[in-house]
Amino acid sequence: MHNKPIETITNTAGRLGKLAGAILLCSLLASCGGGTDQSSGADSLAVEKDTAEALQAIKPDSAAPAWAPDIKPEMLAVIEKLASYKDAPIPELTAQQARKNHTPTDAVMDLVKENNIPMPAAQVDTAGKDIPVKGGNMHMRIYTPKTGTAPFPVIVYYHGGGFVIADLDVYDASAKGLAEQTGAVVVSVAYRLAPEHKFPTAHEDAFAAYQWTVQNAASIKGNPKMIAVAGESAGGNLAANVSIMARDKGVQLPVHQLLVYPVAGSDMNTKSYQKNAAAKPLDKPMMAWFVKNYLNNTAQAKDPRINLVGANLKGLPATTIITAEIDPLLSDGEQLAEKLKAADVKVDSKNYKGVTHEFFGMAIIVPEAKDAQAYASDALKSAFNK
Repeated sequence: MHNKPIETITNTAGRLGKLAGAILLCSLLASCGGGTDQSSGADSLAVEKDTAEALQAIKPDSAAPAWAPDIKPEMLAVIEKLASYKDAPIPELTAQQARKNHTPTDAVMDLVKENNIPMPAAQVDTAGKDIPVKGGNMHMRIYTPKTGTAPFPVIVYYHGGGFVIADLDVYDASAKGLAEQTGAVVVSVAYRLAPEHKFPTAHEDAFAAYQWTVQNAASIKGNPKMIAVAGESAGGNLAANVSIMARDKGVQLPVHQLLVYPVAGSDMNTKSYQKNAAAKPLDKPMMAWFVKNYLNNTAQAKDPRINLVGANLKGLPATTIITAEIDPLLSDGEQLAEKLKAADVKVDSKNYKGVTHEFFGMAIIVPEAKDAQAYASDALKSAFNK
């Protein structure tokens, strides 16, 4: 189910409900993350006022948990909603079962609906594209700005989910937010998932999508010389690997890489893994489960494609790294930033306090996500304007 394109889902009522919610959530990002509103100034101000009033109603029901004493209230409200579904813990499930669990996106969508947060008009069009890859086909969703003049810059975006779960719908808000705020075409990649497709399938699919974009940018109103890569969590790992593979294969380098709480190491005893072992929505047992499902054996955790902090990072494009304080992967991102700097790569990084893994796509509810999307978009726009 995870690779079905948004433009072809027609029959399943539950899936349609999730899809409608994703569209609602992502459209809302135009007002929360810097998108251009087509309505009049007065209408725009009215929407912002209604949104601000609705957001004031989003408050957690309980005190901060022991694993996150400094969690922001909006973030805690999302975590509480996610817990309210009472899904079985992912490490107790098969990959197929885990993909049916509720997601942080579901929690955000429900809070949006319950609090009647207004919806502005979407500023991008979406279309699906299937491309051939080794052993099959791969789907991509293309977000194209409704305004502006082509050719547009392009961002190839890779979603999270530990190489095992999640899909384009779950990360629709992030991809759409980046497209709206940067004025770029975003190509969101539905790389194939494990355990059906073990390591290094996702990595090979990620590079195939980038190569396709370089070769076919003009066909999607993109500028073939102005292509960046971006990704969250496992997708951040994939984005960095695409840059490394482009360097090693003599393919055009991305002009920038945006890595949001990337998987960058194989050490699960770092400072942040210890501090945030019981964090939600990502904890240490989930990370071990992802590794077990994606890798063919434990030794592969040391492969530089997984253990990016041990990879050759010289000659990579300028990099923006975003991390979350309440996240087992915080140390991964911090260590990768230091390793990139040591390799003479230009790095800007920012850690967001009081928020958890997966916060980046929650701009409609979580103020730190709104700021993070603006920070990321400014870095990408700067790269595109050079």
